[in-house]
Amino acid sequence: MRKLKLIWDFRGPDALKIAEHHEIHLKQYVLLEKLSLNITGFQSLNEFHAIAFLVVNEDEMKPVRNALKPHRGQLYTL
Repeated sequence: MRKLKLIWDFRGPDALKIAEHHEIHLKQYVLLEKLSLNITGFQSLNEFHAIAFLVVNEDEMKPVRNALKPHRGQLYTL
């Protein structure tokens, strides 16, 4: 089954701190909704752009997308 990476973009001087904090809420959501995968993270793309992400199986994507409203998504590869 394909895995999809749902991404939230944060911009500005505090982008990395905000992305790091957003990951905490993503981890809570994974536990609350009992999602089959537990892959979350955050990453600094540059000084003013960071992301938080959640990886889900394709069959779980629509309900998660509708509930959490990520900014974008992509196919997840290791």
